[in-house]
Amino acid sequence: MNEEIKRTCSVLLKGGLILYPTDTIWGIGCDATNPAAVQRIYEIKQREDAKSMLVLIDSSARLDYYLSEYPDIALDLIDLSDKPLTIIYPGARNLAANLLADDGSIGIRVAKEPFSHQLCRQFKRAIVSTSANISGQASPSNYSQISSEIINAVDYIVDYKRDDISVGKPSSIIKLGPKGEVSIIRS
Repeated sequence: MNEEIKRTCSVLLKGGLILYPTDTIWGIGCDATNPAAVQRIYEIKQREDAKSMLVLIDSSARLDYYLSEYPDIALDLIDLSDKPLTIIYPGARNLAANLLADDGSIGIRVAKEPFSHQLCRQFKRAIVSTSANISGQASPSNYSQISSEIINAVDYIVDYKRDDISVGKPSSIIKLGPKGEVSIIRS
């Protein structure tokens, strides 16, 4: 797995797009600080750039770098969640501007699955994670369901878990307000 992570980080550092297994489903990813790479993902997915995408990080300690502030409850929610949890936070910073929602918010998930966690840790930056499908089509639950159109559009496909046919599920999504107000977007 270490060699695979090194190769993947090399592609990300050069502004490339990857197809990779996350802690939920297979995703298209890139360096979340690179606006050109983010734009390529919107084009591949045929998705309006007004629809923001989420990012993965390896630790809640990185939240301080990507958010101007966040309520204390966020750390409790991350620690207590028994399944992947994406939290939408206000006040994003240090990310590609075209990645953010119109209100300046960003969805962030702390990756706990071994590959995506180590990838984020080694890369030392947030990584875009969006479902590996054309916008409006069903999200693939494993690698075998990803369309050739997506496969042919990325710069690198991670080998890890390609043969895994287990069914991945999207994360839960909640939105936190500046004072800790919680809105459930997807449970």
